[in-house]
Amino acid sequence: MAISQKIRNYAAQASWIRRMFEEGINLKKQYGCENVFDFSLGNPNAPPPELFREQLLRIMTASEAGLHGYTPNAGHPEARKAVATTLCEAEGMQLSAEHVVMTCGAGGALNVIFKALLDPGDEVLVPAPYFVEYPFYVDNASGVTKFVATRDDFSLDLEAIGRAITDRTKVVLINSPNNPTGRVYDEKSIRGLGSLLMERSLSSGRDLYLVSDEPYAEIVYDNVKVPSVLSSYRNSIKASSYSKSLSLPGERIGYIAVNPEMKEVEELMGALILCNRILGFVNAPALMQKVISCLQGVKVNVAEYERKRSLLCDGLSSLGYSFRKPEGAFYLFPRSPITDDVEFVRLLQKRRILTVPGTGFGGPGYFRIAYCVDDATIMNAMGGFKEAIDEASNR
Repeated sequence: MAISQKIRNYAAQASWIRRMFEEGINLKKQYGCENVFDFSLGNPNAPPPELFREQLLRIMTASEAGLHGYTPNAGHPEARKAVATTLCEAEGMQLSAEHVVMTCGAGGALNVIFKALLDPGDEVLVPAPYFVEYPFYVDNASGVTKFVATRDDFSLDLEAIGRAITDRTKVVLINSPNNPTGRVYDEKSIRGLGSLLMERSLSSGRDLYLVSDEPYAEIVYDNVKVPSVLSSYRNSIKASSYSKSLSLPGERIGYIAVNPEMKEVEELMGALILCNRILGFVNAPALMQKVISCLQGVKVNVAEYERKRSLLCDGLSSLGYSFRKPEGAFYLFPRSPITDDVEFVRLLQKRRILTVPGTGFGGPGYFRIAYCVDDATIMNAMGGFKEAIDEASNR
């Protein structure tokens, strides 16, 4: 066997999104791009803001010495300061550059955080549905992932989280706005979670950490606010990126922000900076650090995603699909018309509609639609969505 059994098992578990994406490539070659409706991958189709292009050109033509060289492992000082300044206002607390580490996207940030925090066997609690790669990130640091069900409306179930905490629990990982559900956890839930973790930390004598994965925090609708995790709990860490807010997923630029009131915060910052290097990231992309330093407070036109959300939700609702309208991100997580969500995704695939079964996200009985696509893809897929639900109803 050429590869490890662990990775062989991982490949089987993690294949749904990429499998559907790759199937889309094959179908497009066979039927033409306009006849395949690919909702499989959360690859933002909104263009980056024009200011991004302007700043990129300005920086590239300035001929700055060392522009493409190594940066400090924690990132360019000006990038860290720019992020910290923005977070001071957004989080309602005082952070400095010393509480920020620039990373290779939010995925890189989470791997760095877990490497810094976890000893072998430490548990990370994850509300389900969840982003499919979380268990792999945790295992990279020799941790153990435990899933906790959310409520029927995908909100946090604090009682269930409380029951799941053991003497091996080290971290609770949340994702809001959530991929795949689009749920934004409200302030009452976040503050309640902070109180729960504080109580359990004091009673056990073992510090519990709250890690919040927030790459979609700028993609929210209907005046919904994403509550501040950092201001809700002392031992809190935020991981985020500019992949969605600036439509730069391929540039791999993100950050870690640590609550400055955390105990032993200096030791943790040192560990994060070290792990950024020894995991092989070394430092976040140097050029992108320069660019995002000039783009704090800038984001894509969220109204475009809001319009696509309405287009998709109105269409599917008229066909009889059941779902909770997402408050953020660009995913819809409808209930499968039949119990077997994998089978229903296959019915859609017969109509050249590519979605992802909820089973892959720890949400069996649902399926995910990524609506960060052209309007024509949404509108032209409606006939196939109707055929699929009609076929399911006749079984």
